[in-house]
Amino acid sequence: MVSQNRITTTKIFPEERDLEIALRPKTLDEFIGQEKLKQNLRVFIESAKLRNVSLDHCLFSGPPGTGKTTLAHIIAHEFNTEIKVTSGPALEKTGDLAAVLTSLQFQDVFFIDEIHRMNHIVEEALYPVMEEFKMDIIVGQGPNAKIVRLPIARFTLVGATTRSGLLSAPLRSRFGIIENLGFYTPEELQQIILRSANILDIKISKEASYEIALRSRGTPRIANRLLSRVRDFAIVKSDGVIDIPIVKQAMTALGIDEYGLDDMDRKILSTIIEKFNGGPVGIETISVALNEEIDTISEVYEPYLIQAGFLKRTPRGRVATELAYKHLGIKYKPQQQELF
Repeated sequence: MVSQNRITTTKIFPEERDLEIALRPKTLDEFIGQEKLKQNLRVFIESAKLRNVSLDHCLFSGPPGTGKTTLAHIIAHEFNTEIKVTSGPALEKTGDLAAVLTSLQFQDVFFIDEIHRMNHIVEEALYPVMEEFKMDIIVGQGPNAKIVRLPIARFTLVGATTRSGLLSAPLRSRFGIIENLGFYTPEELQQIILRSANILDIKISKEASYEIALRSRGTPRIANRLLSRVRDFAIVKSDGVIDIPIVKQAMTALGIDEYGLDDMDRKILSTIIEKFNGGPVGIETISVALNEEIDTISEVYEPYLIQAGFLKRTPRGRVATELAYKHLGIKYKPQQQELF
């Protein structure tokens, strides 16, 4: 099973929540990366403010740790309003939804993380709220039951999902703004690391910040986590200043290579190459070979391996690329890629 303390996981550790909040950008100007998304969102926000209306409902999709929650908080900050935060699984019944909705004020933000996991009954109750800002509540039981329609203040629903394909078509169609957040470039991550280092009063060279960025798997959350761990090594093993040697020493100790791959990433690639001749091999077979859940492999490990060019999905299964062979020091056999 995936380790909860895996250093390159995109999940946030409980002890990191305060740090993440401290480092979270508060405005679009402070938000680094995702330039096209920011340009569009800035226009939509400014237009809504000039017209004195609530921003259209927003749906942000993309890998964990890339800024979806941050953008929801930025929207609330831009309108100088409150944000109510929950998750799809937490909204178990319509009463849970009603409790939040009736507390919202004009232009407030209601953020639902992992919105694709929301109960379908709750989802359907949300439809008239998103369209008409009214919620139907059933009062009483049996023949005496009646429907009461409650007015809801015009707010902005912000939904975040890591699996947009699981969203129902009716729910997706009710969002006016739909944006996807992708992985970040090393240059963008370097800027994020330098910004975080400045906030945390960490001394780091530009070269070292770029070295950390290269190993951050395109994800700001991982970049900030690695910065914190390298800082520990700098304090104990050196004079507290992060330079290239300290970064490399820390990464070696943490088992993270120059591409940001950890032991499990390398195990997945080596299993495909050595046990299944490089592929193609089905995800179910890989799951059994690694004694790991299918969803964990496909949602936690694969996205970055594919994005970085180590793995490809084909109709017949997963295939290790030539880069994977080279990285693991295994001789590449082109004939294995005929089904690529």
